[in-house]
Amino acid sequence: MSMAQNTQLIAKLPTSTVHKFLNFCYFMLAFLMLSCGNEKTESTDGNTETTEDSNKEEQIEAIRSKTKTILCFGDSITAGYGLDDTNEAFPRLLQQKIDSLGANYTVINSGLSGETTAGGRGRIDWILKQEIAIFILELGANDGLRGVPLSETRTNLQSIIDVVQQKSDDTTIILAGMELPPNMGQDYTTEFRQLYADLAQLNQLEFIPFILKDVGGIAALNQSDGIHPTAEGHQIVANTVWEVLKPFVKS
Repeated sequence: MSMAQNTQLIAKLPTSTVHKFLNFCYFMLAFLMLSCGNEKTESTDGNTETTEDSNKEEQIEAIRSKTKTILCFGDSITAGYGLDDTNEAFPRLLQQKIDSLGANYTVINSGLSGETTAGGRGRIDWILKQEIAIFILELGANDGLRGVPLSETRTNLQSIIDVVQQKSDDTTIILAGMELPPNMGQDYTTEFRQLYADLAQLNQLEFIPFILKDVGGIAALNQSDGIHPTAEGHQIVANTVWEVLKPFVKS
């Protein structure tokens, strides 16, 4: 079967199947790159590449061109810390909602447990090597729990926003707000909550006031640490995010 026929066949598959196939292709490409038994060819710039690798890359690019990326950039909340299966985390649940609409978007979970705004600022350039249609920014909780100066948190979040906007004016940024437990002090917690609203207004971003709405502080919806949502809690988080995200997802 020719490359063109492969691409046409892939385009007819259901969206969920395409997502699975894309992930499989990434795996196979990595495997093939490590394999030493493939046929080698000489490229025009003098570098060697395998014929099989080239075909796989073309197929992956063909699929990628037909789907838009939603990137969830966050900490352990996004990563799904403590869950038996990370597919229970809210980014995967968003993918299920999108697939049910037949919309052509792929949700990428770029959550990292323990991540601070400084850490996010440090890795944002690498993340933005791919084209992103919608960027969901969920960072800051670890700053607050560590008592990081609010000016530093604000600066780091603004820097991340600036980099995303400079990369592409077409990327929709959704800022997810966070709140802290009262034991951090009333002044600090109040200011912390407000900085998200201020950043959203200043940068004209789509805004989720509190990503853990109806989950935070409810023991039955959180793990034993009282911080990270259970699978049921993540379902509520997904619904909260979906309220803001859905209008931007086009079938």
